[in-house]
Amino acid sequence: MGVSLDKVKKLRAETLAGISDCKRALEESNGDLEKAKKILKRKGIKLAKEKSDKATPNGIVTSYIHHNGQVGVLAEIHCQSDFVARNSEFQQFAKDIAMQIAASNPKWISPEDVPKKVLEEEKQILKEQAEKEGKPEHIVEKIVQGRLNKFFERVCLLNQPYIKDEEKTVRDYLQDMIAKFGENIKIYRFVRFELGTDEE
Repeated sequence: MGVSLDKVKKLRAETLAGISDCKRALEESNGDLEKAKKILKRKGIKLAKEKSDKATPNGIVTSYIHHNGQVGVLAEIHCQSDFVARNSEFQQFAKDIAMQIAASNPKWISPEDVPKKVLEEEKQILKEQAEKEGKPEHIVEKIVQGRLNKFFERVCLLNQPYIKDEEKTVRDYLQDMIAKFGENIKIYRFVRFELGTDEE
């Protein structure tokens, strides 16, 4: 079926996917924008997995200073090619990530980065809470896991709701960019400074 250019543009604006990918997704979904978004998301996740072991020797270090001058972030974002590193949309992505870190104050990039000791302590606290609430033993583990996911949303950058679109996570946004550029992109490290605190 033919797909209108307006729909293709709308889907591209909402997903950052390439024009040809948007057109194919709309054709596959018979013009249904929501279904097309899901198709593009599946493609992005698949591509992110395929690209995850690719070396990322290029990238940029970017900064963000909050308007009150009391919070600042340096973020290092890697990609595979110098071509992508110089791309304005990639650079905007890096700025958005720095702004996210300033606003949401994550401690780690992903759940895999949380130190084992911290994770075990958090699990123990959550388990004790559930037991104090009188939850049945057989569902305590499930409750702990659910609350642990909420903990990851708070402290892990990739699990946080993205501040410019809370329907997606930072991980979703990263996967969108990987799908758009067709190469691996990594949020490598960051440091956050807040006036009057010892924490970075």
